[in-house]
Amino acid sequence: MKVVHEEVTASSSLSASSGWDTVAMTRAVHDPQPPRSRHQGSSEPASGQHPAYRASAGDRVLSQTAVAVFGLGLSFLASAASAQTPGRPPDTMAARVEACTPCHGDKGRGTSDVYFPRLAGKPAGYLYNQLLAFRSGRRKYPPMNYLLEFLTDPYLQAMADYFANEHPPLPQPALSDVNPEILAHGEALVMHGDASGSIPACVSCHGPALTGMEPGIPGLLGLRANYVSAQLGAWRYGTRTARSPDCMQNVAGRLTEADVTAIAAWLATRPAPVNPSPVPKGAYALPFGCGSQPD
Repeated sequence: MKVVHEEVTASSSLSASSGWDTVAMTRAVHDPQPPRSRHQGSSEPASGQHPAYRASAGDRVLSQTAVAVFGLGLSFLASAASAQTPGRPPDTMAARVEACTPCHGDKGRGTSDVYFPRLAGKPAGYLYNQLLAFRSGRRKYPPMNYLLEFLTDPYLQAMADYFANEHPPLPQPALSDVNPEILAHGEALVMHGDASGSIPACVSCHGPALTGMEPGIPGLLGLRANYVSAQLGAWRYGTRTARSPDCMQNVAGRLTEADVTAIAAWLATRPAPVNPSPVPKGAYALPFGCGSQPD
């Protein structure tokens, strides 16, 4: 019996602080069939063979059994040694997504960088859709496109589930130096929309508390004004898209630059609600069809 060690590598990302990190796991693989001898099949031992091999059939069976048990024991020890190798991180999703921390913060809680979003607590369906969009190139950001290029659907779903199940506290709302009239305009659009411009209220899709709805509508709290503004701009100009009907592109296309500035500024000032989790699917009716939120 032979024991073969395979290296299974889950690569992480390139970050400015840590460079390339690689998480490696070692697993022991048994070959249940011993290698065939050129003399196998002969009833007589080969010339020059050690006399000990001229044992009875029963002894040979016992001997083979002992070898098999010994081989299994080696495999077990190899696996145990691998699992206990000092400095080797645990093989968990939490360990694998450490590569996301420099941009998205510990457990996806966000960082002080205004252009990288918080991931924690968002609906898993929404996060999964974004990972698919980055992998396919529909949503363009070279580092994300590169990192996700070869990851499978189940792996992306597991990543989405991990971040959706993390609930670190939302950050304190930002202090705004925006003119009060602009903030009031943003509040009006978020809470009531603008019927004259066929602009629905943000709360009509993202929920009364702006926490989103399962499985595919994200909350809008805990995000920086610059990030919200950049994403609304991307929807307006078609550089960010979603599956049809693309409800966000339809809505954002009706906003002016002043509307975008006002909405982003007001959202960034909102405190965390008592329950920041997205509400269950079907908790309220959407004003129109949306490809990201299945019926």
